[in-house]
Amino acid sequence: MRNKAILLTGLALGAAVSPAFAQGSSKRQSPTSKFYVAEVKGFAQVNTGEKIEDLTEKSVFDAEGTVIETKPDSANALVMSNGAGLYFAPDTKMSVDRFVQEPFEPNRTDLDTEPSVSQTRNRVSRGSVGLCTSKLVAGSSMVYNTPHASVNVLSQSTQKVAMQIDDNSTTISLFEGAVTLRGDNMAGGETLQPGQQAIITPRGVNQPPIITIQPIPQEQLEPLGDMVNSACQARSKVYFDIADREVLGQTEADTLEAVVVEPEDPTEVGPIVSPARAP
Repeated sequence: MRNKAILLTGLALGAAVSPAFAQGSSKRQSPTSKFYVAEVKGFAQVNTGEKIEDLTEKSVFDAEGTVIETKPDSANALVMSNGAGLYFAPDTKMSVDRFVQEPFEPNRTDLDTEPSVSQTRNRVSRGSVGLCTSKLVAGSSMVYNTPHASVNVLSQSTQKVAMQIDDNSTTISLFEGAVTLRGDNMAGGETLQPGQQAIITPRGVNQPPIITIQPIPQEQLEPLGDMVNSACQARSKVYFDIADREVLGQTEADTLEAVVVEPEDPTEVGPIVSPARAP
């Protein structure tokens, strides 16, 4: 597949700038971590800590400290600057509690490996999320917390994970890679292998949760796989790189920018899954 890359620069002279991009980039100067909105179906929003904004396609936001929420009958897909793609099913809420990334060299050539060491800690309070990551580099960490469990994404390979959270339990389904699970008051953790699903159910105050590990049920393979594939499709559309910016004839410090990859044949990257298909 032949692709062409377009660099989204929020202050490029003479270029048409998306208002959502400009608004999303205004919070801090040269942040070390961002996310790019790959697709939106319906209505979703982000709370930046300063204001609540609608998510619009191709907008970019500083990541750390944001709260992302997808409304009922809606869906969206994001790409983090460390190369992780996320798909949000309807009625899903996630907070980016911590996301910091070390600077990385410009002109990247390996898009299947994380560009630099990063630390991620997200909290999914409700709904369903599909996760598709690049291979994490040594020293990186990626943890997803839910009301019932902590999911530690291991670094040795790419990861494809589906997370479902409701009032009573957290369900983690692993399609590729490896994750470890922990609940409150647990002395150790449980490790999932590809094809396995863990259901974490609270047992009571000061009691470790019940963790049931089983093969992913056959009837869930397709809808959960669609979630993960939508996250992977988002990853294929954009990557982040370092770029020099020139404003009013003066070169500024290197900044982190989204590089959009557009296929020659747009049908080669399909749309995100219909909310009706999401669990």
